[in-house]
Amino acid sequence: MLNIAALGLAALIPTETWSETINQAISRALDPFVNALSAVVFYSPSIGGTQIPLIVLWLLAGGIFFTAYLGFMQLRVSTYRHSRKLIKGQYTRHSDPGEVTSFQALATELSGTVGLGNIAGVAVAITMGGPGAALWIIIAGLIGMALKMAEATLGVKYREVDEDGNTSGGPMYYLKHGLAELGKPRFGKVLAVFFAIATVFGVTGAGNMFQSNQAAAQLVNVTGGDTSFLYGKEWLIGVVIAIFAGAVILGGISKIGSVTSKIVPFMGLLYVLMCLFVLVPNITHIPAAFGEIFEGAFTGQGVAGGILGVMIVGLRRAAFSNAAGVGTAGMAHSAVKTRRPATEGFVAMWEPFVDSVVICTLTALTVIISGVWKGAQGIEGVALTAAALETSVSWFDVPLTIAIILFAFSTILSYSYYGMKAMGFLFGGSKTAEKAYNIAYLLLIVVGAAASLDTIIAFSDAMFFLMAVPNLLGMYMLAGVVKREIFGHREKVDAGVISEVAKDEQVGVFNAAEADESHAAVAQAETVAAFELAAEARYDAEQAQADDSVNEAATEAAVSAYQEASAQAVETAQQAREIFAAADDETGMLPEEADVEPLVTGFANEIMPDLEESGTGDEGSQI
Repeated sequence: MLNIAALGLAALIPTETWSETINQAISRALDPFVNALSAVVFYSPSIGGTQIPLIVLWLLAGGIFFTAYLGFMQLRVSTYRHSRKLIKGQYTRHSDPGEVTSFQALATELSGTVGLGNIAGVAVAITMGGPGAALWIIIAGLIGMALKMAEATLGVKYREVDEDGNTSGGPMYYLKHGLAELGKPRFGKVLAVFFAIATVFGVTGAGNMFQSNQAAAQLVNVTGGDTSFLYGKEWLIGVVIAIFAGAVILGGISKIGSVTSKIVPFMGLLYVLMCLFVLVPNITHIPAAFGEIFEGAFTGQGVAGGILGVMIVGLRRAAFSNAAGVGTAGMAHSAVKTRRPATEGFVAMWEPFVDSVVICTLTALTVIISGVWKGAQGIEGVALTAAALETSVSWFDVPLTIAIILFAFSTILSYSYYGMKAMGFLFGGSKTAEKAYNIAYLLLIVVGAAASLDTIIAFSDAMFFLMAVPNLLGMYMLAGVVKREIFGHREKVDAGVISEVAKDEQVGVFNAAEADESHAAVAQAETVAAFELAAEARYDAEQAQADDSVNEAATEAAVSAYQEASAQAVETAQQAREIFAAADDETGMLPEEADVEPLVTGFANEIMPDLEESGTGDEGSQI
């Protein structure tokens, strides 16, 4: 009743009055704290006359480290071929533990990164740093691919799957469990809680209030601005967005993944087509535009700070755009149906490529070729990109508005999941806490649409990038785990130990929920998985025995792991036979009076020995 009354009151009071009053009150109360926090998170010492944000260098250093440490894995042709099959779900089964397909997780994470950072951020970068800034955005995207690969791999490896098949994963879990394996449980828990708190506040303002505010502002602007029938009724736009978002968010990650996997391709294609309307008629100017990009990147002419100034502008926009190293990819991909952590590393790496290489490059070329960035007085961000698009088609502000609303809506969906999982972690996996967060998140969509709340958004931005501090720190410490998973997976695929699953069993692109969950079907799937894992353990043991650089203790541990995996596979098969014998022939379900216990999805993975604890954790070995 209070919420309805508040909305009714908002309709009677001029929006400018009550929204500005709220904004000013919040600013007076929180500005000192928020300004201090932002000063720390975005601390930018001056080097050569150029302000360099340390958080950007922190993210860049992480990308460079994992790119080199993983042997430029994300840039290899063989990696592209393999990852394409993984995205299509050719290596995973319906029966694998998880809730969404690899493509749905990819779309969920892209829905949170492909957005205003691409439309407005690139235009801002070119205005500030010239065309050369675009090249540094591209370079940062290529480097960021390795960070996303590492995040997603760890997210799956240390996730938790409950008895109902619901997953919980991400930096909170690999910081807690991963560092505990390294003998640092207390430090890992501190980092995990720190990350979760930063996530709750970071994604809430940036993910719902800012997005609904920008969507409402653009919709009002395109329908007439001050004379629009929506002017002063931005809260109503927020209510509509909240209703549609609620219908998806309350359905969990399965619903979010299903919706984003449809929205992201559509909105991406819509935006690409708009850019092509500018680029195709001016195709002869594209080489010259690339020339300006490369020349500007390595000369820095006309830009404060020269080459360094251009570089920092580009790298900063890329960091804000693709969020590589912040940790969200680990949460999105932890929900995927898979038994092998590395599969999601090879999928997640494409997110910075699509975001910072493909979409940002198209935006940059559109802005540069149109020429609107030269001498643009008082025009920046979305307005500058819109002006560039309108040089080709005068009414492109309409489809651009549609794209912005879709970008904002999809970001609202994905960020809600990240915040919900962080809240659940802080309250011990409480479903009540997660539901309470979702309700508050939806209400704040309405608030954000009606009031700018600049101080709250600034606080949210600072907390969002603060997530990168514990996340990257933990990733450095778990780098050996990432390398073993990634290289081990590639070796086994190349050796034929890991192969594509039968076509009728493949999870595919969209159909994650089509698994047969009967007791007999689960027993069969777990038996197959157990023998596949035993085959992988055998391969590890053989490699250890053949490699003189692997110490004796590690070799013995690998052989022991293989023997245990083989024994468990046989035991699983025996239990499955008992289930087949007792199950109903038509339904595949066990009767209540059956003496045999049913197997659960993921059982085969749970019984596998932990090689990290078996002494095979040396970084030099690839077991």
